[in-house]
Amino acid sequence: MDWAGAECERPGLWVPALAVLLMGACQARPIPDSSPLLQFGGQVRQRHLYTDDAQDTEVHLEIRADGSVRGAAHRSPESLLELKALKPGVIQILGVRTSRFLCQRPDGTLYGSLHFDPEACSFRELLLADGYNVYQSEAHGLPLRLLPSDSLSQDPAPAGPARFLPLPGLPPAPPEPPGMLPPEPPDVGSSDPLSMVGPLQGRSPSYAS
Repeated sequence: MDWAGAECERPGLWVPALAVLLMGACQARPIPDSSPLLQFGGQVRQRHLYTDDAQDTEVHLEIRADGSVRGAAHRSPESLLELKALKPGVIQILGVRTSRFLCQRPDGTLYGSLHFDPEACSFRELLLADGYNVYQSEAHGLPLRLLPSDSLSQDPAPAGPARFLPLPGLPPAPPEPPGMLPPEPPDVGSSDPLSMVGPLQGRSPSYAS
């Protein structure tokens, strides 16, 4: 008996087995960290971090050229920050004007560094339901919190979280185009009040006013 011929005459036996193999290979699997609420690595945002927690006045976090971190009542070039995701939920914060990274010491005090230290300069970003965010040191677990605006000491930051509202960084206003002089009013006493004939040079004296 020709077994090869017999197998070729019964191709239907292989169809169910092949379908099962293809279905197993083509099963859809979820993408890791596919939630839109998570920050993916490489995502960059420019924001001003506004806070009103335990402050005499509403302030925006500033990273200054001398490395100090303070609060300013109004948004400024020093308060424009670049928030870049290092991994889902963890970011680094860079001062756009000063090119200093926001970092935190083990006692909770903040400073700006020209060099990025993953242990000191990585913050976990926690999104709150009211639109504010809470930032915590990934290494130390301490909340990011500004010192009172009138404090000049380097005392440890008070305990407890501080809420920050990330405000979009406004792009610089485009330069205004050079001003154009408004047209002169027509000379109603002239024989050519709309200046349609052209310049005076080569003009007939009949058109002179």
